[in-house]
Amino acid sequence: MIRPGLTIKLSILLACIGVLASGATGYYAYRANRTMLVNEAGQSLLTSTELLGQRFSTSIDDVGADALVLASMPSSAFVVQTDDGMGASEPRERLAQVYSSFMVHHPEYLQIRLITREHHGLELIRFDRDADGLVRVQGSNLQEKGQFAYVFETLAFSPGRIYTSPILVNHEYGAHSAEGKPTLRLGTPVADANGVVEGVIVIDVDLAGLFKRLRADLPSDYQVYLANEWGDFLVHPDPSKAFGFDRGRRVLMQDSFSVTRPLFEQSQSEVVVNGLVRRKQAAGEVLSFVRRPFGDMEGNRFIVLGLARPLQDVLSGAHLLGSQIIRIVMIFSVLGLFLAVLFARALTKPLHMLAYAATHLFAAHAMETLPLKRTDEIGVLARCFDRLRREIKSQMDVLHAKQRELVHLATHDVLTGLPNRMLFMEKLENAIEEATRRQEGLAVLFVDLDRFKQINDQFGHSIGDKVLAAVSRRLKLVLCSADVVARLGGDEFIVLIEGPRSAEVALAIASRIVDALNEPLLMDGQSMTVGASIGISQFPDDSGTAEELLLNADAAMYAAKSGGRCAYLRYQDVLEARRQGQASQARARNDEDTTRGREAEPTA
Repeated sequence: MIRPGLTIKLSILLACIGVLASGATGYYAYRANRTMLVNEAGQSLLTSTELLGQRFSTSIDDVGADALVLASMPSSAFVVQTDDGMGASEPRERLAQVYSSFMVHHPEYLQIRLITREHHGLELIRFDRDADGLVRVQGSNLQEKGQFAYVFETLAFSPGRIYTSPILVNHEYGAHSAEGKPTLRLGTPVADANGVVEGVIVIDVDLAGLFKRLRADLPSDYQVYLANEWGDFLVHPDPSKAFGFDRGRRVLMQDSFSVTRPLFEQSQSEVVVNGLVRRKQAAGEVLSFVRRPFGDMEGNRFIVLGLARPLQDVLSGAHLLGSQIIRIVMIFSVLGLFLAVLFARALTKPLHMLAYAATHLFAAHAMETLPLKRTDEIGVLARCFDRLRREIKSQMDVLHAKQRELVHLATHDVLTGLPNRMLFMEKLENAIEEATRRQEGLAVLFVDLDRFKQINDQFGHSIGDKVLAAVSRRLKLVLCSADVVARLGGDEFIVLIEGPRSAEVALAIASRIVDALNEPLLMDGQSMTVGASIGISQFPDDSGTAEELLLNADAAMYAAKSGGRCAYLRYQDVLEARRQGQASQARARNDEDTTRGREAEPTA
């Protein structure tokens, strides 16, 4: 049964939870407001981008319409047909006045030209825009342009069609102020009365000027991106990235904004990039991109137009809302803190008891202070804590047992149960220290099985494992309880013999080991003989360190194995054999030198 006092305490706790809930609600309201503002900004940007693209396409269509008007004028066909100048002076001048009027009323036009089919595409009428105004190019300054695509491709069109060139930087000779400017060329055929194409009208449009006029109505914080159908930036907030192909270093929109790749693959027509979601693609910005075809549809000309707006400007309203939410949350936090103090005072005493019991987990007197007899939630918690303490003690006992088992596995061979190399080296080093202190000796026997590899290959690894276990048992039977036997790995075992008897009994023990391992083993109905070769090194005669004793015993074992299997040999005997061999070689060399000296003596 819950007492009334605890109900009040729980009410206070619920009040604190309410404060946290209000703060969480304010936070998620702020996040939702941010998302809403960014989505609205994205849609607004998309609308502006589509409108700007439509205005661009309309402007290009207007240029094409002007080209069609010029091409449809009767004087255009007359001048082209009489391009030798005979009888065409007056119509040419009237046509030149029309071209001049078009250039005056369209400041974005860089050039208007009438080019004939004859004479390799010779310019008949040409108006350029210079720094001082319009310039009419005449006489010998008129050039042949038949090698350019905007001439020979347009000549192949039927009357009424519009040729649209790629957007590029103008590098034609004699282009006046058009030199080095982003240019778009539109051309249309000029036909005679019979519909035979005799020439072309070409209008060069200043793309930079056109876009400057189109984006005049955009807010100042909007940034414009423009790319051609291959992805090369034509307009970029960083001018060094625009028209990179003209400087030998292409900068592609689909590399800078990977989300625009479907636009160039023509699988999508518009993309909106949320700066809150795609942080790598839009670092602090909201962007929208649209693909907009322009010119003759058969030419597959299109641009990808993008607008960007700083995310900080978009979220300015959300920041104001966030400031108000923070003030509200701070006020409720102060109130929650006051309530928390009251709640802490109400529960101080029983919680102190539980804390003391937790810090003295296995002390019997600490358990006696627990309020186990209380009927409220504190009493339930105390009883649960008492049961938990007993369970922890039981688990710790199991853990200690597992820990001891792990320590044993870390220092013993799993297959044979013998000490492994790490434990043996530790015991050997301790034995060396003890032997040094007592001025006693010790011996190390390196045991290598002779026929284990053949048994393992012939009968399989399972039989090989049983053979190793049987060998370890036989080694234990041969040795005394004070001796240490370990498995180094594979078919190698090592034996440590301590005490003053080590020098005398080492050879006898080695002999017993050889005899024991030469006795046949019966494994799964198969009789087999293992055999062993043993190398013996002694402390302090052979070495004073554990590693050298092991290496010397290993060397003596290999010497015993090379002399014949199932043998044992001391390292001192190996050294003695080496010295005798070296002495024999020295005597042989001396005898040979003496013989050679006698043969060299002159005869009387």
